[in-house]
Amino acid sequence: MEDYFGESVAAKYDQSSAEMFAPEAVNPAVDVLAGLAGDGRALELGIGTGRIALPLAARSVPVSGIDLSSAMAAQLRAKPGGDAIEVTIGDFATTRVTGTFSVAYLVYNAIGNLTSQDAQVACFRNAAAHLEPGGCFVIEVGVPDLRKLPPGQTVVPFDLSATHWGFDLYDVSTQSMSSYHARVADGRGEFRAIPFRYVWPAELDLMAQLAGLRLRSRWESWTGEPFTHESGQHVSVWEKPS
Repeated sequence: MEDYFGESVAAKYDQSSAEMFAPEAVNPAVDVLAGLAGDGRALELGIGTGRIALPLAARSVPVSGIDLSSAMAAQLRAKPGGDAIEVTIGDFATTRVTGTFSVAYLVYNAIGNLTSQDAQVACFRNAAAHLEPGGCFVIEVGVPDLRKLPPGQTVVPFDLSATHWGFDLYDVSTQSMSSYHARVADGRGEFRAIPFRYVWPAELDLMAQLAGLRLRSRWESWTGEPFTHESGQHVSVWEKPS
């Protein structure tokens, strides 16, 4: 797994994703995860700069994390309370940490950073291996928006502003996609591309089944709205049988 979140990206990550750090985006997720953790521990796969981990730890939930990017982990450690969170550097599909957890979670489409079905299946098995009986694995991810693709089209713009152009390139034969970002700031331009693998809710349920987990809940968002055919994302909770 290649690290696409080096020092230059990590230094600007919180600013570039500022809307995801707003209380209305963070607090509902932390509410759900704290409730699932109870008196136990939480494990974040793809912990990043601590957007969810830090406020969750502030709720007295012991949090550990796995992340491929040492630069993102360094940003986390530099924040107040960050040095109290144990972060293991590695691929979250296969990297193990010590102990068991009440809840393991992947947020903000991070499951798509694993760009093969095999890696995504391995991630479910890795999460299940970390869970204590009765523990839960939680994923927040978008629903593939293929209805935006008319016949013959493979590119969809998702942001066109004065300083940023963003496009998603799809290959529906392999469920692969890449996000392309072009930014202009202070008279300088930069270009960045990140590969993903999109995945359907039913496919995730099968991955969970292969890992010995069963679906417990699925909502449109962290605030519990029902998931429907019009939902653009979902928060899904799978449980490890007691």
